[in-house]
Amino acid sequence: MKREIIQTLDGSTTIHIAEWDECYHSKHGAIQEAQHVFIKNGLSLFPDRNVSILEIGFGTGLNAFITFLESKKRNQSIDYVGVEAYPISAEEIVSMNYVEELKAVEQNSIFDIMHQSNWEEKIILDDDFTLTKRKQFFEEINDENKFDLIYFDAFGYRVQPELWSTAIFEKMYKALKPNGVLVTYAARGVVKRSMIEVGFTVEKLAGPPGKREMFRATKN
Repeated sequence: MKREIIQTLDGSTTIHIAEWDECYHSKHGAIQEAQHVFIKNGLSLFPDRNVSILEIGFGTGLNAFITFLESKKRNQSIDYVGVEAYPISAEEIVSMNYVEELKAVEQNSIFDIMHQSNWEEKIILDDDFTLTKRKQFFEEINDENKFDLIYFDAFGYRVQPELWSTAIFEKMYKALKPNGVLVTYAARGVVKRSMIEVGFTVEKLAGPPGKREMFRATKN
């Protein structure tokens, strides 16, 4: 499928898949979306502590990089696992302008290492942040009681409804520790019903710029 680099409304870049008319991030602002959905409504729930995170859709590495930057401000130690079935190309990686837009030039090497590191291998980015990238399909995830927080950032229900199924959310529920949290930009009724069916308690929260609502689900 044809892919192109586009600039979102907050100045940050993303990848657009023309055939689906689908982007890796919100056209209204890639960085703003990541900060609102995953940091403000996810990571901020775990202040001053060790946090294990599973990201569903590692993609461009934006969520991982922002989490690294934020963890330094928040006194958090992070064990980060990013799952991706179809890694982006080297050409696409260098086209992402997150380091500049986040004014994090001094951490440019961290963003590079995140993408250059081997898949299926845990790497130490610094004393308080480890990263493991796993190249696998979401339906192959079989972790149990391992994560405090899930960033559920799959492509949208409109183009890949199978990624938002009850079967997938059952895997997410099992992967979380008790009282673990899943956050996602999505707010469709069918998604909420699938989450509730597997045992989640679901909150509807204000969405990021350009989106009215989003979900946060907690494992009971």
